[in-house]
Amino acid sequence: MKILVTGATGFTGGHLARRLVALGHQVRALVRTGNAVEALEEDGIEPVIGELTSPSDVKMATKGCDQVFHLAAVFRTAGHTDRHYMEVNLGGTQNILDAARQYGCERVVHCSTGGVHGHVAHPPANEDAPIAPGDIYQRSKVAAERAVFSEIKAGLPAVIIRPGAIYGEGDRRFLKLFQLIQQGRFLMVGRGTTRLHLIHIEDLVDGLVLCGRPVSPVGRAFLMAGPEAPTLWEIVRSISRFLKVPEPRHSVPVWPVWLAGALCELACRPLGLDPPLHRRRVSFFTHHREFDITRARTMLEFDPSITVDHGLKQTIQWSVQQGLLAPI
Repeated sequence: MKILVTGATGFTGGHLARRLVALGHQVRALVRTGNAVEALEEDGIEPVIGELTSPSDVKMATKGCDQVFHLAAVFRTAGHTDRHYMEVNLGGTQNILDAARQYGCERVVHCSTGGVHGHVAHPPANEDAPIAPGDIYQRSKVAAERAVFSEIKAGLPAVIIRPGAIYGEGDRRFLKLFQLIQQGRFLMVGRGTTRLHLIHIEDLVDGLVLCGRPVSPVGRAFLMAGPEAPTLWEIVRSISRFLKVPEPRHSVPVWPVWLAGALCELACRPLGLDPPLHRRRVSFFTHHREFDITRARTMLEFDPSITVDHGLKQTIQWSVQQGLLAPI
């Protein structure tokens, strides 16, 4: 089968593209520049240089493909306007949908985010829980989902995946947290009792591959997360144990940190700078993100197996090997 993967130069897309090659598929990747071409070709992936926001580029990449896995998106980065998020995350998705419909692709797998549910007031949330995006990134992903559902109603065979917090070897999303704990500078904001439903990259790729099976259903959204949803304190204690440092024990109230984050944003955003502290980071400590993955378990046979302890240990070991953390 010939499969287009967008976002193949990123963490999740790269893992997925290489897995699909290992499974015997012909994999094509839409990439923005030629910098990644050689690495992709070495992994047996056909690169097509183009922009997700260009309908003609997307059509060129999609033509001849049986399936499309759409993972490319603008994540939370300083200096981007709200319009840019919508142009890429919504407009790019619409380009993918239009091309898939034009060329008769048998399936589109669209990667969204569990973040579309925002703060989960009554955890765990299933796919029918309220949609409550908390920032422009999440709002753009909600808009993209609506575009996918609209195409589904028109007959396009598509499925939406909403992952929990993705982590694993090769990702640096939690590196700052690891570093603060290793350096003894971590402070919990608030009580630390909110839950964060992580998903290891290998479990997520398993789930994405399941979505591509001809027997798997289309027309639905599926939350995907790991086998457990620990509290923030439980995550911090696991990290401390694997780093072999004393467990952090101190916390600070939420409101002064939130106010400081708002002020940092106000000062930095006009300059296009990434604030050293912003409100989204505060929400990491205050928002419940625990999900019910029953639908994926029953309809896709999704069976995540990598525990938080095992996944964090492997991720920390990789970070040490890369010189991103001090030797343990």
